Amino acid sequence: MRTILLTLLFVSATSAFAQQDKDLDTLASYMSGSFSSEKQSARDSSYFDVRLHMRRVWPARTDGIWIYVEQAMSTSLQAPYRQRIYRLHRNDDRTLESAIYALTNSTVVIGAWSDTTKFDSLMPEQLKLRDGCQVFLRESNGHFEGATEGMACSSELKGAAFATSEVKIYANAIISWDRGFSSSGEQVWGATKGGYIFLRTP
Repeated sequence: MRTILLTLLFVSATSAFAQQDKDLDTLASYMSGSFSSEKQSARDSSYFDVRLHMRRVWPARTDGIWIYVEQAMSTSLQAPYRQRIYRLHRNDDRTLESAIYALTNSTVVIGAWSDTTKFDSLMPEQLKLRDGCQVFLRESNGHFEGATEGMACSSELKGAAFATSEVKIYANAIISWDRGFSSSGEQVWGATKGGYIFLRTP
């Protein structure tokens, strides 16, 4: 009886870990690729036409899935206004975490989403963790939803004291709402109506 019970526990645990790995891999596949908010900006001029590229780097590492992120206005593709590295990993049995890292010399990897060899001389130890800015995600009916927590993500952009990020990640779209707030809670940057809708492009 004890042998049967141990076997059942082992099978259950194995199945749980397999599901966790599947969720992480699925999230990474949804996030990887090129996206555009062109259609949203055509409908509503308060949104800009932004291009978002995400590509996995350092695939041999076993401490998570590392993704390079580059965002630029469609009119200034060679001068991205945001470059980050995300590390996707398991936070607990229900939650995935996307830790956010800044690049100390971001200009050398501009365009690395199409040429990952630019990361050959760069290691995670050279990155700067944006502590408090991690996004916690959970699977929900075939997609993933998540956000930062509280006021922990510091920001000085346009007089902000902290920033928040809310995301919904689908197989063919990402809805991202990043906002900055003053210490009194007044929004000082970011979209005011809702998140940017990035549709996957070929």
